[in-house]
This record gives sequence, C-alpha cells and structure tokens, in this order.
Amino acid sequence: MPNILLITADDMGTTAGCYGDKLAATPNLDQLAAEGVLFENAYVTHASCSPSRSSILTGLYPHQNGHIGLAGLHPEYKLHPDIRTLPAILKDAGYHTGILGKLHVSAAPGQAPFDFEWASHGNPVVTRDVRMVAQKAEEFLGQVGKRPFFLYVNYFDPHRPYDAESNQCKGLPEKPYGPNDIEPFAYLGLDGLPVRQEVASYYNCVNRLDVGLGMLFQTLEKAGMLDDTLIIFLGDHGVPFSRAKTTCYEAGEQVPFFVKWPGVSRAGLRCTDFISSVDIMPTLLDAAGIACPPVAGRSLREVVTGSTPNDWRKELCSEYTSHAQQHLYPRRSVRNERYKLVHNLDSSRKNPVPYIGATRPKPGVVEIKPGMEAAYRTTEAPPEFELYDLSKDPHETVNIVGNPEVAEVLKRLKADLLKWRRNTADPLLDPAELQRLKKAHGL
Repeated sequence: MPNILLITADDMGTTAGCYGDKLAATPNLDQLAAEGVLFENAYVTHASCSPSRSSILTGLYPHQNGHIGLAGLHPEYKLHPDIRTLPAILKDAGYHTGILGKLHVSAAPGQAPFDFEWASHGNPVVTRDVRMVAQKAEEFLGQVGKRPFFLYVNYFDPHRPYDAESNQCKGLPEKPYGPNDIEPFAYLGLDGLPVRQEVASYYNCVNRLDVGLGMLFQTLEKAGMLDDTLIIFLGDHGVPFSRAKTTCYEAGEQVPFFVKWPGVSRAGLRCTDFISSVDIMPTLLDAAGIACPPVAGRSLREVVTGSTPNDWRKELCSEYTSHAQQHLYPRRSVRNERYKLVHNLDSSRKNPVPYIGATRPKPGVVEIKPGMEAAYRTTEAPPEFELYDLSKDPHETVNIVGNPEVAEVLKRLKADLLKWRRNTADPLLDPAELQRLKKAHGL
C-alpha cells in the first residue's frame, strides 16, 4: 500500500505558473506538474469550503452526503452519520493517519478519525507559517514506523483575510507584491486600488504556499518517503472574489489539480478530461487496494496514464446550496466542452451574496470595465437559467438563454442536468424540500 499525501490550498484558483499565470511564482507546483499529471479541467463540487471538503473525503456530492454549507453554521450542515469517510477507511486498513490544518467538516464522533492532528480545529490561519507545517509533518512522519501513512495537509493560504500577515508571514514571501505589481483577474471585470490590493495579497499567499510545498516535499525526501508517496494537490475551490466563490461559475469551481502516482502516472501529462473532486476518494482507495463504497466519482488510474476510458464523463456537474446560513441560494450547473448551464433554483429572490470583499462596484473607487455591466446585474439578480458559450465567453458575461440559435443546446443541457440530479438523488428536485429548507433558514 502506497503512502498518501493529500494537499489542499484554501480558495486557490488555477493561479500557478504551470497553468500559464505569469504573476504566480510557483516553482514547486510547476515541478509537481512536470513529475506528475496536471489536469486542465478539474472541478470541485461546490464553491464553498466545507461542502467541497466533504466531497473530497466522501466521494459524494454535498447534496448526497448532507454537508450543504459551512461546518457549524447551521444544524443541517453536516455529514450524514452513516457515510464512511476516506480517513476512516484508510485507518481501518492499517494506515497511520494525520491531518495538518483545518478539517472544516462536521462529522459524527469517530466518523473522520486521525491518529495525529494539528490545527484541524480552531484558527486555521496558523498554517500561514509554512515552516511550522513542515515541522509538524516531520513530527508525524517520525511516528509512522513501518505502517503506510495518509497525511492530509490543508494550507489556509490563499484564503482571506487580506492583511499585513497575508502579504508577508514570517518573512514569506520574501518579495511581496504591491497593488501596482499586478493586474486584476480578467473574469472580474473590475479595477481600482481596493481590488488591486486584495489581488496582490492573494498572489502573495499563493507564492508563500508554494514555498511551503517545497519545504513539505523536502521533509518527505529527508525521511526517505517521497519517491513512494502518492501525491494529490488541489484547491478546495476557486478564488475568494465576486463571481467566483459561492457561485457555479468557472472561477469558483475550476481548481488546480495534480496527481503524482509513483509507477502509475505519466510524468508531464497535461490532461484535458473533466475531473471532479469526487474522484479523489475512489482513486486513493484504488491505489491502496481497498474496496470503495458506492460513490459518485471514479478512480483516475487509467486517466493518469494517458489512457482515459471511452466512457469517461463528457460533461461536468456541480452545485451550490449555501455557505453561511444567510447565504442559502441553491444552484446546479452542467458544462460540456463548449457550453455551461446554471440553474438557479430560487431565482424569485435576489442573490444574498453577490459580492465578496472589495470586489464590488463603487463609483470613483472600483469601476466596472466596459461590457461587464450585464454580468454584474445577473450576479445581483440571477434568472432561473443562465447559458454561456465558453468558447466565445470564457468569463461568463453574456447569458444567451434567449438566443434561438442555441435552443437545442439549452434543451439538451437542461435534460442532462435533470438526469444528473435524478441519478444522484438531489433532494431539491422536490419543490416542497426547497420550501422546507428555506423555512429552516428563516426565509
């Protein structure tokens, strides 16, 4: 059974050098891509921390496992108690299990057990001290003995808050960016000093994270364990800015995703297949030779060799239900190679979380770039359906639902989304359940 290192970065989009981002100084992620597989179309199930992490640990969508919002912020935001989790299964199989950084999943006692824990509950900001993370990893490895290990490392970077410590923590990054050193993300369509300050802080967090990854990998190498350790790295969802986090848009759901599987993965492969975070648990259990319980995902074994099965998914479905209690606004989405459909299940009311941080229009301070006005009107008051041609409009700015030329595309994607919801037993297919859920949230 191989050693397993599963790493998440909190709120990290595809902002790495190997993804073509020229502002991201990420030599360690770039090396991981060169030695393993980089996925160009990798997605999480839900653009909010706890629901996304619940899928990583269960192989199920949040509407299947019950964790539809942030842990601890509503009585219903938790795993169903009968669901088995990745750490529990690996521990039962003889793995020495450890977690560094936040778990952020509400589970029943013993449902997500770890032999070694550091900063898994409480304030996750401590993992900005990436040297300490590496030290704790060394401490964990010293306890492994002859057993295989599963180490789940969760960096807080590049999550908010964006403050002095986010820009430089314990001297890292050595040369932090300022607002004049960066350009706002193209998908945002916003510019102004407050936006640039936050985006600069985001990149400073990413660059520090990468330094920490180098330290972590060096720790494994020093222990003689790097070469026989299966490594998966991903963002728990996309960037923490407007029109990304808490949405079903690409900037919120698409993440960096790497797999280095010794003896199996093809070094340097850039895979364009649709990958979901529900594929992580079946992949790791496959690698360990352990039977996987029924899940929504599939093992990536063949995919990482470059021999993707013919029946691999041609479409990718995701969801959003809630974040904090006041952010309930259920959506479901499906995309194929060209088009993306978003179904807003409660479009009779406005979006309760249209903006995040400083990324909001403010005359004279934060300006909307030409052509983005309609996108922000949609953000504030979404219609029931949104359809985007990603080949022409990768930042999802023009809703083409009413265009007769794509009527058949819309019809087909609606059918595909409905099929996925039925196959995964989405509770919100029942209008009465949506009304019950709204009432439970004071709506």
